[in-house]
Amino acid sequence: MTSGLPSRIIALAGGVGGAKLAQGIALAADPAALTVIVNTADDFDLYGLRICPDLDTVMYTLGGIADPVQGWGVAGDTTRTLEALAAYGEDPWFKLGDRDFATHILRTERLRAGRPLSDVMAALCGSLGIASRILPMTDDPVATIVRTPDGDLEFQEYFVGRRQQDEVTGFRFAGIREAVPAPGVLDSISDAEVIVLCPSNPFVSVGPILDVAGIREALGRAVAPIVAVSPIVGGTAIKGPAGKMLASLGHEVSALGVARLYAGLVDGFVIDRQDADLVPAIESLGMRTLVTEAIMGGPEDRARLAAETVSFALPTIAAP
Repeated sequence: MTSGLPSRIIALAGGVGGAKLAQGIALAADPAALTVIVNTADDFDLYGLRICPDLDTVMYTLGGIADPVQGWGVAGDTTRTLEALAAYGEDPWFKLGDRDFATHILRTERLRAGRPLSDVMAALCGSLGIASRILPMTDDPVATIVRTPDGDLEFQEYFVGRRQQDEVTGFRFAGIREAVPAPGVLDSISDAEVIVLCPSNPFVSVGPILDVAGIREALGRAVAPIVAVSPIVGGTAIKGPAGKMLASLGHEVSALGVARLYAGLVDGFVIDRQDADLVPAIESLGMRTLVTEAIMGGPEDRARLAAETVSFALPTIAAP
């Protein structure tokens, strides 16, 4: 824990990169200081169960049980349930571990009993001893639809089933117009001392969060400084399809390309040393820039980047 960091830090996150930086913030500051607002637009139903990949990745990571190699799923998990499904002739195209199934079974049972997703997640996180607050962006169903030259694809079909091979021409978020922020989301933003946009995909992880009614406006009114960490380093996505999406949608595949997407929203931008030559162009967008080692390794490295990012957001805080 690094002394002097704020007691009310908000992170917007999705995917493995977002979960890693969220864990870093929890390690660098008091874990109870952190609230993570998580993308739910890639949630879907499989085998009659509600699967929430981004929420679970953040939960498992903050709970200290995430697979350290994959970054998602539970460390040391087995896949006997999927093997049994395959024996019945099913094609287990989406990998779920046996302990992971327990999460989905309980969540689905509680959702069917009428409990909202935010309440269900709070209970699951409490059982894992997580002191940080993990909030879904909304309790309402939202689904990312990926537009391709061959037609629309549900996100997991594009991302996992078809291995991100399709050219992306756009997105639509089904249900986003009816969705409202989950309880606590807007209050946490207005009360925050620092807001961090994690190094998550700007289109399908951060984008849906910003599109939920009232969230972008709340960020615009926030007193807290807002900083983003680039998911693109040296012209390549650290993980996932962000680079391919930037290219196919006509954006520059670089930290600058991401910064342009966040122009007018964030006050500061964190980039890797490999991209130091982009500082003048990024700062011309009206953002301060921090150049550091932005590729995260283990927990110590994540805490280091988190402390630097939060301290950068509030220059009056002594550097760690």
